[in-house]
Amino acid sequence: MKLIFSGGGTGGHIYPAITLIESIKERNPQAQILYVGTSRGLEADIVPKENIPFKTIDIEGFSRHLTVKNIVVFGKAVAGMIKARTILKEYKPDAVIGTGGYVSGPILLAASFMNIPTLIQDQNAIPGITNKILSKFVNKIACGYESACSHFPSQKTVLTGNPVRKDVLMSSRSEALSSIGLDNTRKTVLITGGSRGARRINEAMTDVYEQFLNDTAVQFLHITGTNEYQKVLDSIKAKGIDLGRADNIFVKPYLYDMPKALAAADMAVARAGAIGLAEITACGIPSILIPYPYAAENHQEFNARALVEKGAAVMILNSELTGKRLARELTELLASENKVQKMALASKTMGHPGAAGEIADMILELIYNKG
Repeated sequence: MKLIFSGGGTGGHIYPAITLIESIKERNPQAQILYVGTSRGLEADIVPKENIPFKTIDIEGFSRHLTVKNIVVFGKAVAGMIKARTILKEYKPDAVIGTGGYVSGPILLAASFMNIPTLIQDQNAIPGITNKILSKFVNKIACGYESACSHFPSQKTVLTGNPVRKDVLMSSRSEALSSIGLDNTRKTVLITGGSRGARRINEAMTDVYEQFLNDTAVQFLHITGTNEYQKVLDSIKAKGIDLGRADNIFVKPYLYDMPKALAAADMAVARAGAIGLAEITACGIPSILIPYPYAAENHQEFNARALVEKGAAVMILNSELTGKRLARELTELLASENKVQKMALASKTMGHPGAAGEIADMILELIYNKG
């Protein structure tokens, strides 16, 4: 069995593909995988490190406005389709799977025209332009959010939830707290803005720490992002806080074992990327969400609203975020055990821990039906 996966630009498109590849390999260890991306996207760095064969297509996203650059981009799109057909003819895949980003466009379209089974996995509450176009051609669509399903042809769309890494579901709270070095008698609040960090969240949290310094009921595990780490340390120091003596504030630039951080968390303060939210809900964590306002088509705000509407999260818009506002929301939640438990249950209800396996089975079914 041969499969091509394509998705790129951000980790939110790449990591779901890697998770699906792992699920396919569990079902068929002999499956051969080829990943198609661009040489400029994060996939060019991440995918080869996973020991997955990698090929590139030179393509860019179109500007939303009429510009001269779009003529060049159109030329690259045509060349990308030709390159995609060449890859498909040489590799002869049994199916092609796209997980988002403009790079998936040419290879999925070419595969559809060549009658090769195709599937797209859309992560967000509101689909992106590429997947909206591809939905007219592919055989199956796996949606991460119920609200996204209405944007696709109903006869080939399935609500599966987003793929979640297996290790996210395997860590116990007590083991995670011990591994990270946290106090098991305190509530744990996880703060994360993703691998690159979120400056606005980091700045707001330095104000929050003034209020909660050495609080015996709560502790904070703050993942700043590597580039933001020193700025956060300097800001905390400027507040007169000595982290060496603060026994409930743990600041780290990056945490390689995020599954343990999620297992340890009683609450999260985070952006609203689709995969991050998939992991938060799979673990049943109540959250305060601050959507990144510059995400394509403002999809993070739609993602966050989906959780808010179900009672699983509180949302603060990036433009409205201040240290005082965040401290107030945290104080209210930490003081209301009943509300937090209801949010945790709502979060867990929204989670789809078996999504990766369900989508992998959909892919295999496409191949077997074709056969």
